[in-house]
Amino acid sequence: MDSIFSARAAADAIPIWFVTGANFPDVMHAIGAQARAFARAAGFEPKAGRYLLLPGNGDAGRALGGVLFGIEGADDTRDGARDGAKNGAKDPFLTGRLPHHLPDGIYRFANEPPDARLAALAFALGAYRFTRYRKAEPRSIKLDLPQSIAREELERIVEGVTLARDLINTPANDMGPAQLEQAARKLAARHAATITAVVGDELLEQNFPLIHAVGRAAAAAPRLIDMAWGEADHPRVTLVGKGVCFDTGGLDIKPETAMLNMKKDMGGAAAALALAHMIMAGGIKIRLRVLIPAVENVIAGSSFRPRDIYTSRKGITVEIGNTDAEGRLILADALALADEEAPELLVDMGTLTGAARVALGPDLPPFYTDDETLAADVARHARAENDPVWRLPLWRPYDQILDSKTADMNNIATGGFAGSIICALFLNRFVAAAKAWLHFDIYAWTPTAKPGRPEGGECQAARALYALLAERYG
Repeated sequence: MDSIFSARAAADAIPIWFVTGANFPDVMHAIGAQARAFARAAGFEPKAGRYLLLPGNGDAGRALGGVLFGIEGADDTRDGARDGAKNGAKDPFLTGRLPHHLPDGIYRFANEPPDARLAALAFALGAYRFTRYRKAEPRSIKLDLPQSIAREELERIVEGVTLARDLINTPANDMGPAQLEQAARKLAARHAATITAVVGDELLEQNFPLIHAVGRAAAAAPRLIDMAWGEADHPRVTLVGKGVCFDTGGLDIKPETAMLNMKKDMGGAAAALALAHMIMAGGIKIRLRVLIPAVENVIAGSSFRPRDIYTSRKGITVEIGNTDAEGRLILADALALADEEAPELLVDMGTLTGAARVALGPDLPPFYTDDETLAADVARHARAENDPVWRLPLWRPYDQILDSKTADMNNIATGGFAGSIICALFLNRFVAAAKAWLHFDIYAWTPTAKPGRPEGGECQAARALYALLAERYG
């Protein structure tokens, strides 16, 4: 993909002035008399989200002289802050709105916002468009980065997020298990990683019965994708991403409203691949492993059924209480495999429960861990990267809710309470040797466009995790 960041400093880059109530007089003075008069005539006010394109100086041969863009300042009044909140105030990604309003050209920050790096990242992420199936007018918007910002790091993050969004936005007829494997192989080839896949009935031969059971009814064979990168003596970090390329719910079929966006049910796999790209491109000194169980959960004569019982890779027998709780089943076998290497850090990511969305909404994925230091680090980096997550407890008293009368455990809770916690507790039973474990119950979708986050597929938690890994091992 072409970078949105200008390859070299552009002397004629169009200035973007960030305006608050406090700096408004200084900015108005700096833009010059002609632009100042235009801004006053246009009635521009320094409120969050407001923007104004300033006319250029004819002598300079440039039609656009600059851009005024309102952000919230620390000194804004209570009323102003409330008004700004309606327009996305207190959001360091507010600059993600700009690419949709600006004409083609190369732009620069004339004065720096509170976090110039996040502002630049938001600008890039806000320019994303998914155009595989619908032609769009080509755009040429570039940002001349301030020298204080590491361009290469920002580019690898944008590339990773773009990869995840593209994978999630692609419909299931073009993003089934085989195509997801192809995407992983393409990424592996780019970074000289090794990659293998266990496909179809080989899953039974190599002891991945839960992955096979969930995916066996689909025309596209289920598989376990296994990618490895880095030096063997570096700390082991393993990512496991749920790759359900479409989920009908199986025999416990979803209603049509719940099935509509199920192309995004491989969002955990997409986020894991995005994070893997950031890690490999950044040269982080870890032994990385990425495991993606890729399936379709469909309805056919060979579909797995409610009350079926399967012996998992770990030897735990699982009764199927609901075929629509399939993501945790395929993750269980993959986690068991990952745990056999006793990695220093084991992370799983998946679009798993509606309960998480009821509790926290689509923009704030919950995460789970027993490691207090790790939890604090995740939360700290999530705040710094504007990649929000929220810790929920692995509440052990609920563990008994997974009891089954005919197997070691059920795949769902009885009673319907605490669905996201119950799912985390289910997965936790398949992790024993890893030194630390993190579980993310992501949504992978933005229902309504926000600054820097267009409507559609979204890469959640990966940026925060990349920052954590770069700090620990970079």
